[in-house]
Amino acid sequence: MTAAVVTLSADEARRIALRAQGLLGSPDRRAGVRGVLRRLGAVQLDTISVLARSHELLPYARLGAVGRPAVEEAYWSGETAFEYWSHAACVLPIEEWPLFAFRRRAYRARTTWHHELPDAAYRRVLDQLRAEGPLTATELGGAKNGGLWWDWSESKVAVERALMLGDVVVTRRRGWKRVYDLPERAVPEELYHDRLTDEECLRHLVAQAGAAMGVATQADLADYHRLRAAEVAAVIGDTGLVPVEVAGWPAAGGQGGRHRAWADPAALAAPPRGRHRTTLLSPFDSLVWDRPRTERIFGFVHRLEAYVPRPKRIYGYFAMPLLAGGQLLGRVDPAREGRTLVARHAAFEGPLPRAEKAVPAMAQALVEAAGWVGCDQVRVERCTPAELVGPLTAEVARATPAGA
Repeated sequence: MTAAVVTLSADEARRIALRAQGLLGSPDRRAGVRGVLRRLGAVQLDTISVLARSHELLPYARLGAVGRPAVEEAYWSGETAFEYWSHAACVLPIEEWPLFAFRRRAYRARTTWHHELPDAAYRRVLDQLRAEGPLTATELGGAKNGGLWWDWSESKVAVERALMLGDVVVTRRRGWKRVYDLPERAVPEELYHDRLTDEECLRHLVAQAGAAMGVATQADLADYHRLRAAEVAAVIGDTGLVPVEVAGWPAAGGQGGRHRAWADPAALAAPPRGRHRTTLLSPFDSLVWDRPRTERIFGFVHRLEAYVPRPKRIYGYFAMPLLAGGQLLGRVDPAREGRTLVARHAAFEGPLPRAEKAVPAMAQALVEAAGWVGCDQVRVERCTPAELVGPLTAEVARATPAGA
């Protein structure tokens, strides 16, 4: 007889997802930032810095006030992580180098590229790295020609293509500049290989994504490392993930009922319990980077508006979701003015009675974030609903440590 498929409620699925992402239960402080990276399997990079850059906000959300040196050491010590294309441009645990052989092979098979590049220019960059050691794009001859953002120099085009093909690797940064090196020097010998078949790579990556999300649809699993749906479908039966049905998740085509999904067996072994984090999340946090999944699990519509013209923004340039009690209760668009954290727009979910209940959590998250980035004051400029400016300001004052 076929075993009965496990059925989860939408609430159980939500709590499993939070625990898998390190946002429910006691954080593993001994493992620190490296532990967060290994648990998530990918931390997205982005150039925007408001409170801090996104890769710093990820461990902060899970561990609390993490010093910048600890983050830099975890990501760019040259020993424990590398950068590559996963969900987007990401920091990945060094153990995942072999798993992306399928993507390196796919890039090598490409016949057309956005930038034209002479073979001699490509060889020149590799020869320079071989002769001089790890170098930034500037040291390789300059990153740009002086034009717009994508007006890359020939050496920058060459080294970025070499990164995609696996002929160079980034395991360090100086400031915010990538430091390129030859992988045979930077990747540990036991990991420096492309021996895994495409199928083996995909199977490992889908299993890793399943563990990082706890419970996920096939589309969720594909989005985590930006795989194709057919690639996930071909290997999912051999990943060890368990088929489950989640009540209330909309099925394909938008209908309600029980939606087929997949769960990490370890996530089903014990019910998720423990302390919920109250924190502000980066818009690029892996809990919320998949917009349809975020709407399905939390009923929360999340969009990054940094690239939306200012008059058309609803919530603000870098609106950060507020997580509290295992729910997304609102968002805030922050800024810094000297030693003051400014809540340019604190927007709460739902009508006034529901929104008002989230005011203490928003105040706590703002005050804690301010302290983390070296601010000792918080100023609230605008709220939605507008009636909550006064209550939030008063709650912030109560939550601010005496003498701050």
